Amino acid sequence: MNLVDIHDPQRVNRTPDDVEVLLSSGNFVQDGFIISKVELRLYKERTDEKLGDYSLITSFVETDKGSVEMIYDEGFRGEAPLSRAVEFLTSNLGISGLILRSLISLRAKT
Repeated sequence: MNLVDIHDPQRVNRTPDDVEVLLSSGNFVQDGFIISKVELRLYKERTDEKLGDYSLITSFVETDKGSVEMIYDEGFRGEAPLSRAVEFLTSNLGISGLILRSLISLRAKT
């Protein structure tokens, strides 16, 4: 099962503009799920002359029982929004929270 847990799934119905892989070992087990990949994906949706790019950043978690993509952050985030989001997640133990949130969503839909 591939779940897109976003109000308007068409927003991510294309190749992301950028992807940062946070985990890809395939050996991490959480609550009975084998996590094989965790990514943050950047979709640039539009550009404003004054504010710059409007960025949609999603999390993507792939498991042995399916995958889930959901909104992590969005808005006018300035330069290098994906790199800053990755830095925040990795320096503040946010990856485990992101995984748990994704598994809850995936479990609710199965």
